[in-house]
Amino acid sequence: MKLRNIKDEDFLHISTNLNTWWGGRDMVDMLPRLFIHHFKNMSFIIEENKETIGFVIGFVSPSNPGQAYIHFVGVNPKSRKKNIGKTLYEHFFQAVKEKGCKEVCCVTSPVNNISINFHTRMGFSMRDGDKVINGIPIHKDYDGIGQDRVVFKKIL
Repeated sequence: MKLRNIKDEDFLHISTNLNTWWGGRDMVDMLPRLFIHHFKNMSFIIEENKETIGFVIGFVSPSNPGQAYIHFVGVNPKSRKKNIGKTLYEHFFQAVKEKGCKEVCCVTSPVNNISINFHTRMGFSMRDGDKVINGIPIHKDYDGIGQDRVVFKKIL
């Protein structure tokens, strides 16, 4: 396996596979090219035999330099259960620590139990929300009308 910084030329390959990797959910609009182009210094990809098996897109907050944000992470379904997500996150944590970050934040959809469980296992805590559903704090309309999210924070 090879872990490296993401490059502009990785965009088309990643965006072509997003909906497939998410079981047919429409995810392409969540990762426009600008995230790869502008945040490649803190975004990483893992390849095996020249095939992308995972990536993380993140950045250090321009308005709060002590905080990093993970915008998007993906693991090829053929490579799940191999700690690819964990490897990417741990690499990201180390990279942003070296930039002076003390915490990492991210969000996920309240219906994405796999993501909620993953972030909890990675040491993230769920931030209090506007309401609680099945024990999960929900931030109503966080990403727009009807776009509720679970908000996570991890102290490094």
